[in-house]
Amino acid sequence: MRNIVKNNDYPGYVLQCNEELILDSGKIIKDFKIAYQTYGSLNKEKNNSILICHALTGDQFPAEKNPITKKSGWWDLMIGPGKTIDTNKYFVICSNVLGGCVGTTGPNDINPENNKIYGIDFPTITIQDMVKLQKILVDELKIDKLLSVIGGSMGAMQVLQWAATYPNSVRSAISIAGALKHSAQNIAFDEAGRQSIMLDPNWKNGNYLNEKTKPENGLSVARMIAHITYLSDAAFQQKFGRNLQEKKDLSFGFDIDFQVESYLRYQGKSFVDRFDPNSYLYMTRAMDYFDVSNQLIENKKTIVSNKIRFLVLSFTSDWLFPTKESRSIVSLLNSVGSPVSSAEVVSDRGHDSFLLDVPQQFKIIRGFLEGIKI
Repeated sequence: MRNIVKNNDYPGYVLQCNEELILDSGKIIKDFKIAYQTYGSLNKEKNNSILICHALTGDQFPAEKNPITKKSGWWDLMIGPGKTIDTNKYFVICSNVLGGCVGTTGPNDINPENNKIYGIDFPTITIQDMVKLQKILVDELKIDKLLSVIGGSMGAMQVLQWAATYPNSVRSAISIAGALKHSAQNIAFDEAGRQSIMLDPNWKNGNYLNEKTKPENGLSVARMIAHITYLSDAAFQQKFGRNLQEKKDLSFGFDIDFQVESYLRYQGKSFVDRFDPNSYLYMTRAMDYFDVSNQLIENKKTIVSNKIRFLVLSFTSDWLFPTKESRSIVSLLNSVGSPVSSAEVVSDRGHDSFLLDVPQQFKIIRGFLEGIKI
């Protein structure tokens, strides 16, 4: 049985599913829930819906004040009335992913099998598992075919997974700063972050909630490591250079000397206040396992017969998901006969460019969407 209710903890809705979900690992999750938010209105024909897929540290609030951080939504520049993804025209859906910590079932939820917090007993998940949950939500909203699926970074992985797994349910797909599979370098960064969490004494083998502790130091360092990869060298130089933090001379110690150190510590501390450490472990692992290449090839007939249109965007200064990764996506889609447009957007802001005010990105996405008739 499935039932949509108002979310009691955050704005938006929760789809409660009293059923079993078989994961890629073969494990089963029972009685799961999907937290989501919508913007705009679904038209009578139900053909104006766009699914937004969030990145690793995102949530279901891309276009409104975030109820946790009290800051603007993570894609507020992109989504809204009159904006690139115009909510006067499109019905926008965004859900917190499986394994997340903002309302969708994840490791900090209660396991219905024993009425205890899952913790590290939560089963390992994949990007495909996340997309399975999204498909359940879309089906429950009685939407047969999405106008588009759009996402950046981990969101771009979900976009490609949608096209590979549910090609009958998608008219177009926009992959931004993504890849067909996670690189060895990115897996290495993820592992460094996970180890910083698991080596924190307060992690308690994943049982920190029952122990009333939290591996704050470990999660903070994990965030600092990741955040370095989101910016470019030029961005760091422009923002900070070697400027000192509220002092004229070096301290000749290990307190904060440089502005960039203060910035990273702030990023780490603020992240601890809004994110669950175990969710970080599970979601980064899902990214590591991601490789959609074979599925796209295996399902090429259905993808082509459904005439799915693809847009693949990358950024000149993104070294986490560089343009060569997007070119691999384009090459594979070309090889299976799919119509695909691509562009390398000029930006010196690194991987985070997809979240920032980059007018060329907005212009390209707007033009692509306007080319798809509703």
